[in-house]
Amino acid sequence: MSSEIQHPYERLTPDRVMDAVESQGYLCDARNLALNSYENRVYQVGIEDDTPIIAKFYRPERWSKDQILEEHSFSLELQEMEFPIVAPMQNEHQETLHEFEGFQFALFKRMGGYPPELDNLDHLLILGRCMGRLHKLGSAEPFQHRPEISLQRYGTDNAVWLLENDFIPSALIEAYETLTRDVLDRLSKIEASYNPELIRVHGDAHVGNILWRDDNPHFVDFDDTCMAPAIQDLWMFLNGDRASQTIQLAELLEGYEEFHEFNPIELNLVEYYRTLRLMNYSGWLAKRWTDPAFPMAFTWFNTERYWSEHILELREQLANLDEPPLSVYGNL
Repeated sequence: MSSEIQHPYERLTPDRVMDAVESQGYLCDARNLALNSYENRVYQVGIEDDTPIIAKFYRPERWSKDQILEEHSFSLELQEMEFPIVAPMQNEHQETLHEFEGFQFALFKRMGGYPPELDNLDHLLILGRCMGRLHKLGSAEPFQHRPEISLQRYGTDNAVWLLENDFIPSALIEAYETLTRDVLDRLSKIEASYNPELIRVHGDAHVGNILWRDDNPHFVDFDDTCMAPAIQDLWMFLNGDRASQTIQLAELLEGYEEFHEFNPIELNLVEYYRTLRLMNYSGWLAKRWTDPAFPMAFTWFNTERYWSEHILELREQLANLDEPPLSVYGNL
């Protein structure tokens, strides 16, 4: 495998970033700030006599053109209904996805803000309302090209890949292999017990993808938008002990159901999706380890200590999968 294929962003120099932006009719002022993004590359680019804009360069070969355009179309639908989203900008030809010397990229308005406070019930009520609006539109029709969050893709495939590519330290292989087999078996049984509706969701609605400004959120980075149950966009707002999460959930759902009905059966899937995210995160880091940005940013990854702690987390999750679900509706 060539270095260029392993590290596609090596060619994305500051000059090439500015040339790409200028290909869309802007005049850069040579200010170019790399933002905190690893899966893709994102830059704040200064524009002559105007406010800076954000340029996002998609990781080559991750998404097809159709998949990216479907992401953009969903974002523009949300923007059209005045949902608080930072959607890709359209050029004079109404295009949002551009190509420059082998890179696909999109441009966005710069938006400032800070993460929402998940222990602030007012913030949770507003976030619930936003998600209800998002899911009302998301349930109107399915994606045709975007994938779904599945046990196979997020769980099984990652566990197999990590073992086959020698990421698990030899002293921990048996423990990891045995544990992941038990976890996947438990997840499979949960999956067989429920059949939630799959809708278009944000897919990665953690606080880092929400900018709070003027008492309202603005949602960014729909790069992982996909088909999944509504609970995928809600469980990441829950934190703390069980009592705290129950209070948070009640506030979220109060706002949510002002705009869209929530199926309480999906509360049985909170730990299911939390476990899949945990497994997918380790697989994601490992699969990106040949990208020089990853060893620099995630210095703690791929050590024996990391894998020991990961195994411990999976053991805790296996226990959590057997706990009764959170509920504000009584017994489910």
